[in-house]
Amino acid sequence: MLPMGLGYLEGMTHDYVRHGTTTLFAALNTATCEVIAQCKPRHRHQEFLAFLKHVDLAVPADLDVHLIVDNYATHKHPKVRAWLARHMRYHTHFTPTYSSWLNQVERWFSLITQQAIRRGSFRNVRQLVASIERHIKQYNQHGRPFVRTATANSILQKVARLCKLFLGRNTSPLYQRAWQCPLGFSTFWGRYAPRGCRRVPPARRAKPQPRL
Repeated sequence: MLPMGLGYLEGMTHDYVRHGTTTLFAALNTATCEVIAQCKPRHRHQEFLAFLKHVDLAVPADLDVHLIVDNYATHKHPKVRAWLARHMRYHTHFTPTYSSWLNQVERWFSLITQQAIRRGSFRNVRQLVASIERHIKQYNQHGRPFVRTATANSILQKVARLCKLFLGRNTSPLYQRAWQCPLGFSTFWGRYAPRGCRRVPPARRAKPQPRL
């Protein structure tokens, strides 16, 4: 990492070398913001199962555990499904495709990237893992729960502005229709609309007035 200077914010040398990588498995308690995490060399179903067993030991036995994960194949491996079937207190919820941002743990991943990883310089994976574990220990001592400030209506308004900007006026009405749901989720493809949603037709265009 090169030092910052006037008019030069950040940079790396041309001979930048990556000394290895690690996979961070993390479980975020959305009520207390406590993080249970482990670093693994790979991201396979074997490592995910080992992490689930680690979570099982850390969470009190009288509590149910709701796992909110994405559609990654590792999370749906037959051995993972068999383990979850044997542990009845676990309930799995999958986020929709391309919607991992709905999971609050993604916000925490962004936080640890900014504060402990991005501007770091590590000679080996051991130093990287030590930095991650040190940050997690400090975060669990002083962390506070995340609070969503954006409402469903504000998100839909932003999506509508993006559609108007990228899709244009002459786009087919099929792509200009939004599906609004009671839970605040929306999709622009009718075939994937959840049940119980209502479709909002696009606004009618004003007819051009004849010139005199």
